[in-house]
Amino acid sequence: MEEASGGAQLSGTYATAIVVLSDRAASGERADACIPAVREALDARFAIEIERVLPDDAAALSAELIELADVRSLALVITSGGTGLGPRDRTPQATAAVLDYEVPGIAEAMRASSARYVKTAMLSRAIAGVRGRTLIVNLPGNPKAVRETLDVLLPALPHALDLLSGGVKDG
Repeated sequence: MEEASGGAQLSGTYATAIVVLSDRAASGERADACIPAVREALDARFAIEIERVLPDDAAALSAELIELADVRSLALVITSGGTGLGPRDRTPQATAAVLDYEVPGIAEAMRASSARYVKTAMLSRAIAGVRGRTLIVNLPGNPKAVRETLDVLLPALPHALDLLSGGVKDG
């Protein structure tokens, strides 16, 4: 799924992009399994307008995030992959470089929940934050972990996105 009309919120749904970071999937060496996992986990409130697979390249990801937030004005951008300790895992740095501010509770909740399933979840460097009115969330690069993480985040995401769009007055 590629381009739609753009905009933070479309008729009660949240305009969403999924960006996977994987050298092997980007080169065609293996099929990506994370986009289908995200698509499957999200419900009808999330209108997936853009799906991309990029190599593990921090500059390319930063440019993509700026485009999706500033030009496309999407409500939510979900990234998957590149959050570990490997030398090419640069997703958190690329994300942090373009954020206006972080939302640490999202990353904390993801790690705490994932630790119930995988003891090495504490090694994830995933972050979440806001650029303009766009929420950007880094997810793991494993389809099972993507589903487990989204199960934790989905109850809070609509409220966060409504706050960012000005649809809910805080306080």
